[in-house]
Amino acid sequence: MVATPQPQRDANPDKLELRQLLENSFHNHDLVTLAPGSPVPLLKGHVWLVVRGMTKLVTSSMNGDEALLGLVGPGEPFGEPLSQVNPYEAITLSQCDLLCLRWDQLTSDPSLSRGMLLATAKRYRQVEALLALMGQRRVEERLRSFFELMAESYGQPCEQGVRISVRLTHQDLANLLGTTRVTVTRFIGVLRDQGWLEVEHSRHVVVKSAQKR
Repeated sequence: MVATPQPQRDANPDKLELRQLLENSFHNHDLVTLAPGSPVPLLKGHVWLVVRGMTKLVTSSMNGDEALLGLVGPGEPFGEPLSQVNPYEAITLSQCDLLCLRWDQLTSDPSLSRGMLLATAKRYRQVEALLALMGQRRVEERLRSFFELMAESYGQPCEQGVRISVRLTHQDLANLLGTTRVTVTRFIGVLRDQGWLEVEHSRHVVVKSAQKR
């Protein structure tokens, strides 16, 4: 399938510029469409770019416990050249349209290099934010901060607040925040009782106090 990414409204000029670069550079490339829950093959010397959808990056410890490394949304890159973590896996959280490009192709083309710089900077800011929230002592504070980060990065304004487009399981959240699934479930209930968030029937979280810039 050959397709062109469709423009979306976004007030962030960096995102607009990156989206335009993607559209101008990739309109003749094939998009790879993967169903939710699909592993993304991480090819040596190749980088994936998310056009639509959401992918999670994970690793696992010696005892088999999974750790969530981060989330990758539209206009963001991931792949073997961008990580030294081993093992390193990518799994789609929703139906995804992805582009796979050679690393040498990205670095030799000025427009693609600029797009990669913008996209990598966005990922870097997310990693810093995740590291900062992990320094908070209370799990409730970490969970609240994480939902605020997701609302800012991947949220859509709705009548109740900001609806987070990505759906993570309670175990995903536990892996990311360094706690247990039971504790995550309990504190989501606390935040819901406080009226700070709402969990829709579709399992999407709406942060009622957030305002998407």
